[in-house]
Amino acid sequence: MGTRYSAVFTASADLNLGLLDAVLQSAVDAVDRQMSNWQPASDLSRFNAAESGVWVAVAADLLEVVETGLEIGRRSGGAFDIGLGQLVDAWGFGPKRSTPDVDAIAVLAHLLQRPATDLLELDRRNARIRKHVPLQLDLCGIAKGFGVDQLARCLDAHGIANYLVSIDGELRAKGQRPDGAPWHIAIERPDRADRAAAATIALHDEAIATSGDYRHWHEHDWRLVSHTMDPRSGRPVKNGLASVSVLAPNAMAADAWATALLVAGEREGPALAQANGLDALFILRDGEDLLELPIGRFV
Repeated sequence: MGTRYSAVFTASADLNLGLLDAVLQSAVDAVDRQMSNWQPASDLSRFNAAESGVWVAVAADLLEVVETGLEIGRRSGGAFDIGLGQLVDAWGFGPKRSTPDVDAIAVLAHLLQRPATDLLELDRRNARIRKHVPLQLDLCGIAKGFGVDQLARCLDAHGIANYLVSIDGELRAKGQRPDGAPWHIAIERPDRADRAAAATIALHDEAIATSGDYRHWHEHDWRLVSHTMDPRSGRPVKNGLASVSVLAPNAMAADAWATALLVAGEREGPALAQANGLDALFILRDGEDLLELPIGRFV
């Protein structure tokens, strides 16, 4: 997935670390093999290359992620949309290019983009998906969170009761540290130049994910553009938010909701979080200053 994973845990001294390391690596490799649009042979890439109306058999895990993505798309009023693969590529954040494709952007701007919830059909019994129009999925806003959950499942299966697992900015904790303290997580200050903590929070058998405008971006027409797409405008997100962090029972949900709330913006985002019972920390840009807007447990 273009990044690294970690697993920190306490366990008995006789645990076979070599075996567990192999199991953890296999779990994240499977997610990458199924859900990466950077791998031409992945399940996701096969689906994206398939013609409209053709059923494509996929792994059960991929089906679960797609189904969850569609559900959060509905609940977020379309702020989260897994059907933006072509838009992501056009703006230079996909596997095909590293700079915006001005011609492709112009073409996509004139197309009425319907949400993926209207364009996909899922056959859960037979683990397959089909699209009704040419459509490319992008799961970058949810697959890493699912990968974190898979790491957690591996540790659960080995009887490990105290751990912290992560992939990039998505983390999930269970139990406590060896000293009896909870797992304390630093929320990064959304600064493009430096890495520093803006806040900390204790995780209690839950997950946290952060989406922001400060790590993955490039310049276009003399301004910085974010890698996160707004399905409502068909362009990169442009609002007053620098980052959003979300707590959830699992990392997949936290990952997707952090993206949804970032897209929703500083006005709609807090109301959306409250309507869905989410604990979220919004960090807004106010000139050179950063302002925090906490919701739920972050207050």
